[in-house]
Amino acid sequence: MAETNPERRKDLTRGLISDHYKRMAIPMAIGMVFSTLYNVVDTFYAGLISTWAQAGLAIASQVFILLIALGFGLSSALSALVGHALGEEDQEASDLIARQGIGFGILLSLLLAIAGYLFAPELIEIISEPGEYRDAANSYLRVLLTGTIFFLLAYAGNGILQAHGDTESMKRAQIAAFFANLVLNPLFIFGIPGVFPAFGFDGLALSTLVCQSGVMGYILVQVVRQQIFHEHRFSGLIPRFDIYLGIINQALPTSFSMMLMVIAGFVVQYFLKDFGSQAQAGYGVALRIEQILLLPVFGLTGSLLPIAAQNLGAKKLERVKEAAVFCFKFGFIMTATSGVLLWLLGEYLMLLFTRDPTVIEIGVSYLRVEGLILWVYMLLFAFNSLFQAFKRPILSLVVGIYRQGIGIALFVWLYVEIAGLGIWGVWFGIATSVTSGLLFSGVLLARLAGKETGHSH
Repeated sequence: MAETNPERRKDLTRGLISDHYKRMAIPMAIGMVFSTLYNVVDTFYAGLISTWAQAGLAIASQVFILLIALGFGLSSALSALVGHALGEEDQEASDLIARQGIGFGILLSLLLAIAGYLFAPELIEIISEPGEYRDAANSYLRVLLTGTIFFLLAYAGNGILQAHGDTESMKRAQIAAFFANLVLNPLFIFGIPGVFPAFGFDGLALSTLVCQSGVMGYILVQVVRQQIFHEHRFSGLIPRFDIYLGIINQALPTSFSMMLMVIAGFVVQYFLKDFGSQAQAGYGVALRIEQILLLPVFGLTGSLLPIAAQNLGAKKLERVKEAAVFCFKFGFIMTATSGVLLWLLGEYLMLLFTRDPTVIEIGVSYLRVEGLILWVYMLLFAFNSLFQAFKRPILSLVVGIYRQGIGIALFVWLYVEIAGLGIWGVWFGIATSVTSGLLFSGVLLARLAGKETGHSH
């Protein structure tokens, strides 16, 4: 077993848990803030075009997230697998898994780009009505799909860096991407007369391609600096079936869980389409606002994965428990604060993106319901990180099948079609499926933790 070089990673199996969270969660949250602000910029400029542009952007974003869900799973898988190897002080294994993960990401990006061109239009047709906003969504996706590899390799590289305790690199990349998008969006959309052509709505996607290619390049440079290719150069990218299988087994449940989350979004969009494009736009804008307020929570719960993974690899279960309790405690404080802000400032926040009174009213109604259950999302995110760290991502998938595959469709249908609650029924259906999903997830985690603790004696 190769010994780990302490210069190349942050040892999360020693030192104060709170210090590790401060060092990892804060950069991660800041990076997510700028990632979401990046999307906010897109939403803002789409609003300058029209309401149909905002609705088209919201729908296209849902479909694209579905197509790159495997990239999200790959990131989580590499964070868990590389983190475990580092905790076991097996540098050779961690480097090999990292190299294989990069190669896997290249192959996956090509397959997903092809799948997107073939099936994305059909998905958009399901959740939209014929018209300008459907055409805008299709146009946006056609451009964005050409850069699938940028997203996938950035995800893979970030998973490797997180396993080494590095969340600073993605923070820097996301900050740079935000400012670049801030400049490129108006340039590509409106152009400069006589100097640079105007691409209109497609300019949003073109700006994203340029920015995300930069993110990918920077992240891969940081991965190479971890010396994962030190003796093997790029021969380590040649596929190894056994390692690919291990990555797939770890990544697929998380990917499918994310796909289910997007499918749940499709269910919401399906019911919202009966209320018109203003409902679609209101939901899309409100969702962005909610995501911004949840960003500190994402940083906190995301940091739990590498901390727990390294300590599980080192067989330090008490530190895993300590890390989880720390996450829960501060997560409750964060979500309580965010919930109050959504109730008090929801209308003012919506006004930042739209002046349409109907869009604002619909968005505020969503934010007020979600403000009551933000703490539920926090616990679900934390539980999913623990499932990943325990190398049991299948449990996240089981919960996702219930919560996002069955529960949301059932409860929204009951509230909208049977109870006749209108658009409020959509929001209540979301809340019921999320809350019941948390109860299910808690039962599974309690059983898993008890089993692992029993094995430790």
